[in-house]
Amino acid sequence: MRKLVYYVGVSLDGYIAGPGGEFDFYPLDDAMTAWAIGEYPEFVPSFLRTQAGMAVDEPNKRFDTAVMGRGSYEPALSLGVTSPYAHMKQYVVSSTLGPVDDPAIEVVERDPVELVRGLKRAEGGDIWLVGGGKLAAELLGEIDEMIIKSYPVVAGGGVSVFSGAFRPTLFTPAQRQEFGNGAQVTWFTRA
Repeated sequence: MRKLVYYVGVSLDGYIAGPGGEFDFYPLDDAMTAWAIGEYPEFVPSFLRTQAGMAVDEPNKRFDTAVMGRGSYEPALSLGVTSPYAHMKQYVVSSTLGPVDDPAIEVVERDPVELVRGLKRAEGGDIWLVGGGKLAAELLGEIDEMIIKSYPVVAGGGVSVFSGAFRPTLFTPAQRQEFGNGAQVTWFTRA
């Protein structure tokens, strides 16, 4: 069965983005960037692949589907990019976005749990939960793994990694890797 994996960058105080959706405050590191591109090429937006030194048609390694909330979709849309991950099937969960004039994007207004359960039953690679915090909280019961990039920076406010009801859910750390910028990547599996 396919897995839903939440792969996201997080500040020390638990924010994935600033109050206005900013994510440019994370300290970058060339070695970490090279590692991320090598391990997870599918997470590099299609329109940024040549800038990242990748072939536009670089094959996916593990994931073939992306599920994101409107806030995670908006940065690309604000640049005029309607299909940020053209190399994957893309679902945008939003009750306010309306239809997008791009056949590669499916806007989902229904229950995201129902969507993800259906995707898990279908054939294919794993499913990347892009974010945001409200969608992650709604899908917490469906998340099989998390890959958390923890950056040594305090944001002070913004979009929480999980924005929802109090619902303690145990995960087990499976692996950790550190980088020169002080960031750590930790893989978690559902306990």
